[in-house]
Amino acid sequence: MAPMLAGCTPWPEEFVDRYWAAGHWRGNTLDNLLRGWALEYGPRTALVHGGTRVTYANLNRRVDRTAAGFRLRGLRPGQRVVVQLPNVPEFVTTVFALMRIGALPVLCPVSHRAAEVSHIVRVTEAVGYVGPSVYRGFDHTAMAADIAARGPFLRRVFTFEAPGESSPYGGFSTDPAGCHYFPLGSLDSPPGPTPAHGAGQVALFLLSGAATGAPLLVPRTHNDYAYQARAAAELVSLTENDVYLAALPGSSHLAFGCPGIVGTLSVGGTVVLVEDEDPDPAACLAAIERERVTITSVTPGTARLWLDALPAAGADMSGLRLVQVGGAPLPRSTAERMGTEWGCRPQQFFGMAEGPLALTRPGDPDETVLTTQGRPLSPDDEIRIVGADGEDVPDGEPGELLARGPYTPRGYYRAPEHNARAFTADGYFRTGELARRAADGSLVMAGRVEG
Repeated sequence: MAPMLAGCTPWPEEFVDRYWAAGHWRGNTLDNLLRGWALEYGPRTALVHGGTRVTYANLNRRVDRTAAGFRLRGLRPGQRVVVQLPNVPEFVTTVFALMRIGALPVLCPVSHRAAEVSHIVRVTEAVGYVGPSVYRGFDHTAMAADIAARGPFLRRVFTFEAPGESSPYGGFSTDPAGCHYFPLGSLDSPPGPTPAHGAGQVALFLLSGAATGAPLLVPRTHNDYAYQARAAAELVSLTENDVYLAALPGSSHLAFGCPGIVGTLSVGGTVVLVEDEDPDPAACLAAIERERVTITSVTPGTARLWLDALPAAGADMSGLRLVQVGGAPLPRSTAERMGTEWGCRPQQFFGMAEGPLALTRPGDPDETVLTTQGRPLSPDDEIRIVGADGEDVPDGEPGELLARGPYTPRGYYRAPEHNARAFTADGYFRTGELARRAADGSLVMAGRVEG
């Protein structure tokens, strides 16, 4: 097995062997999986964005041609590229195209500004940036130009221009700092051979949601991320008849792969992209009715906003069968309203970009769904709840949640000092979250660990 990217912490060999033997890791890269999905589901609709509909076959062709364009413009395997796009088809195409040439996309929320993005560029030594020219009144390309002028890394900026928006960096250009600018749409190029890369290698980087100041980078391999998305899709019984509404940012762990975009594509379903960091409830409800959405993911606050907006919107929600709710515990009153007013059960969810996921099951009793965040996703997830002394606490008592497993990386990228605090000597990730274990093994989250 090829060594992992420098700055990343590999899983110990005994755990690698265990996860392969269990069938969790299967040795296929995410971009190669997309090729298979395109062959299997070619004419089916993969992505919907407003009036745009993209089939699986067309998505794979776009990925091939965009990947060729990235290579022609100098991107190479192993290089890091910050991707800061809203929920548009180009987000999905860009991420898979970068993976197809062996470059490593760093998924960055479109809401982040120069402080966060410049930090990410420095830590990853990112040579590329893909973002909007101007989005919601903010000039992302000017931000990228300023970051490029201040450091030695960023040298290629690819600009996405929505209809009616333009940038002074539109077209092919080079600035005095030597940074080259290309319209994202100009990358369409005849596909050629793509370099081979292993499934044990890093596929992409997610940003930690931990409150640590500057963002920490979470390296996710093809093996671990493909398993997470596949297992989450199986848990909620996703099929090709399902329609997933990506209402949360595609860069978030929940919307991208829990099962999210990747899990939905893995079964031949349809992903509906809503383009906004804080989508309008009426627009989301209209999309649910128009596209006959069956599953989506929201925060508790968003769920309440949608419930309050439904009477005025008058949308038909009858196609909806499951709403994942994560980011914070779901108030019981909101959960009960979802069942009564939408006619579907919520699925409570706890998850982090660092890996550990817990979800309630569709067959769980109502009380479990209403009062817990469910059980770990994988049978090989190892969970501990410990007190301040590091010892396990009895079931029912609160303590810090520790986790290790087949989709929980063993360290942040290029953060050895932080890793020494965030991971135990035997590889458990200290989540910084308080939890207690219910009688049935479900986790009840209780806020952050103090101090």
